[in-house]
Amino acid sequence: MTVTSHTNEIRKNHLISGGAKSMSPLILLIVWFGVVACRTPVLFWHGFANAYTVSSITLIKENLETLYPDLYIKVLQIGDTVVEDFVNSISMHPDRQIEIACNATQSDERLRDGYVGIGFSQGGLLLRGLAQRCSHPPMKKMITMGTMHQGVYGLPNCNIYFVCDIIRRLYSRLAYTDFWQNYFVQATYWHNPLDIDNYKRRNTFLADINNENRINGTYIDNLNRLEKFVMVKYTKETFVVPSESEWFGYYETALDNQTQTLENSQLYIDDRLGLRRMHDEGKLDFLTVPWEHVEFHWDWFKDNIVDRYL
Repeated sequence: MTVTSHTNEIRKNHLISGGAKSMSPLILLIVWFGVVACRTPVLFWHGFANAYTVSSITLIKENLETLYPDLYIKVLQIGDTVVEDFVNSISMHPDRQIEIACNATQSDERLRDGYVGIGFSQGGLLLRGLAQRCSHPPMKKMITMGTMHQGVYGLPNCNIYFVCDIIRRLYSRLAYTDFWQNYFVQATYWHNPLDIDNYKRRNTFLADINNENRINGTYIDNLNRLEKFVMVKYTKETFVVPSESEWFGYYETALDNQTQTLENSQLYIDDRLGLRRMHDEGKLDFLTVPWEHVEFHWDWFKDNIVDRYL
């Protein structure tokens, strides 16, 4: 087993060279495994219009490093600078972002035995794309915070129905054009329930990773390799519309004012993504938090995420 940190290497050398002569082989073996064994590494992916320096991830990283000094943490960065990472979260197509993320994880020796992926908002959707398309190194657990797994069809913080409806219908005309699909990430998970055929035909990302048009067995197999798939929904959500998308629910087909749960969706009934099988095997966990979109409180995160899944 490879020692995964310089600190561990120092500890290992100190323990073995300092007391090897007085220790039995069994004790040495126990000491060895106690030193080199470590928690599964953690990988973070931030959301839309953010960068790897976003305060919530920085806080989590600092707290985790305090709790577990030997824990390896990687925060994905799509670009060479903070500005590039920020811009790419808005304008770089998800396919390219996932390709970059796959290369980054595969080239990181400390992730080779697997990792826990945690994604915030849009980052959780891209993280799922990574799990489905990039099986090495293996993602052992996936935790998504406020992630639109079935996409969105609505404007953040829009409370006047007829105004919201007019704007989202206008946006639907733009979202499925080549330009918007290529250069605006949010357009790639714009999911119009009133025009499903156009969505399936013109969408260049969400329809693919949700196996809407054809069954990609590799996506199913890779997703089912997860030990746990945890979805966290924000009960005061105003950014992801509908909020049911955070639990893989969505609007009923041809309706924009009535939602359905994952279990009642055709995606689940036909098991097009293997989610029903995962649910039957106890791999899906659904959590709620009483906050606005990706609002963050460390105490809750530690009790419900760190202590249970890391």
